[in-house]
Amino acid sequence: MKIDVLTLFPAMFAGPLDESIIMRARKSGLLDLKIHQLRDWTHDRHKTVDDRPFGGGPGMLLKPEPIFEAVESLRRAETKVILLSPSGRKFDQSIARELAQEKELLLVTGHYEGFDERVRATLADDELSIGDYVLTNGALPAMVVIDAVARLLPGVLGDDESSRDESFSHGLLEYPQWTRPAEFRGLKVPDVLVSGNHAEIEKWRREQSQSRTKEQRPDLLG
Repeated sequence: MKIDVLTLFPAMFAGPLDESIIMRARKSGLLDLKIHQLRDWTHDRHKTVDDRPFGGGPGMLLKPEPIFEAVESLRRAETKVILLSPSGRKFDQSIARELAQEKELLLVTGHYEGFDERVRATLADDELSIGDYVLTNGALPAMVVIDAVARLLPGVLGDDESSRDESFSHGLLEYPQWTRPAEFRGLKVPDVLVSGNHAEIEKWRREQSQSRTKEQRPDLLG
């Protein structure tokens, strides 16, 4: 998969995307990730990307000209252009799976008071938010989307089964898990997990997932 990111803060991406699973995906060629500075598509000596909103109001808006030029330069026929914005649909595991089927993504990160509406109306194929809170800019949301999508690509996790049986994979939180030792400070692993009865273990795990979801995230149950 190819992912391009358009941002005012390329340096923010250096650490998180150069470590762990994402780093291995990049090195193996499973993920082609490029970070682009929006100011490279400006033409004045101040590299201006923002201006005051018509009608007044606080803050500044990202201007359409550099974003249109950048997107038109980077986008290809199979590219899906996504704005990272508080007004987008809320990102979740099902959307991550949806995006993992795409060949190319172009993530456009917001800043200031957001985008000129012509960007939203004309350039974007989709608009995503990672939650109902305000961040300084769209770099962190872009990293969240990249991480969630990249780990679903075939071969990235090594064992593709890993991404099929975890939190949110089936609309539920993941069941609780234990490892060795079987007893630690008087706390024992549930008997069913050491029973060797795989049918009972599977049943117990389903029940635990449902119970945990009902208790901690009832909203997932509708």
